Amino acid sequence: MKSLRRRRAQPAHVALHARNVQFDWTDTALRWMPDEPVASHVVNSLNLLLPEGERMFCAAYSEALPYVEDAKLREDMLGFIGQEAMHAETHQKVLAGVLAAHGIDTAPYVRQMEFVFRNTLGPRDGSTAATEARMVERLTFIASLEHFFAWLGDWILNADLEKHHADPRMLDLFRWHGAEEVEHRNVAHDVAIYFGAGYLRRAVMMMIVIPILLVLVLRGTRYLINQDPGMPNIGYPMLLWRILGAMRRGALPRLRALAISALSTFNPRYSPNSVGSTEQAIAYLAKSPAARAANQ
Repeated sequence: MKSLRRRRAQPAHVALHARNVQFDWTDTALRWMPDEPVASHVVNSLNLLLPEGERMFCAAYSEALPYVEDAKLREDMLGFIGQEAMHAETHQKVLAGVLAAHGIDTAPYVRQMEFVFRNTLGPRDGSTAATEARMVERLTFIASLEHFFAWLGDWILNADLEKHHADPRMLDLFRWHGAEEVEHRNVAHDVAIYFGAGYLRRAVMMMIVIPILLVLVLRGTRYLINQDPGMPNIGYPMLLWRILGAMRRGALPRLRALAISALSTFNPRYSPNSVGSTEQAIAYLAKSPAARAANQ
């Protein structure tokens, strides 16, 4: 394995740990930003996508751990696994507590996510060399996704969704999750480099990940809207138009900012430290209502 190249000029290292959180989803509205129903479902689609994705992250890191001799990196990976497992469990509860409670049948879409993350992106039998090569590809895939999750986490920590009358509980869910994504944003990048994922491999993987992520979110959003009895069925052209409108109103990240973020990863000097603030993330985690409720 190649030696890990440190890219932590700032911030100082933070020991990662999973935070138990508790949410009461009683009477949570399906369109939890009542002024922005489409934006609500764009974010709701992440509840469909994230549980299986994060379970795959945990499985891949558990597979990789025996190969890691760097004690510091092992500690980070264990903290990462703990946080991602908690994310998967918490978003899974939203499927029943919010979506199913409003008559949304999530099973068909969830089955598709199971296929994507367990079969298409899961481990495969083969020779030792093929198994290890597959593992490195999965770790590089995770590093690409984690860039966007950290970027989205930074966005939601700073977005004024209160002006859209966002439900405080759902907002806390995604800000808690987003803050932990910012907190551990270096880990996946460091792991990919440790396992020999050079610039070219990471750049190619990013070009694969960007359309996959966008397609999954768009499909999930359209699925939810078309299942929502309070909204008319719409096709992709109208969906894209309405998403762009929500972006202009600040209910979703702006397309230009998303493009700039994606392009930044193709800079050979890219570092996850450029995404978000650890200090801001930790400050939010200290005051998160769900995290505080779990500690009482």
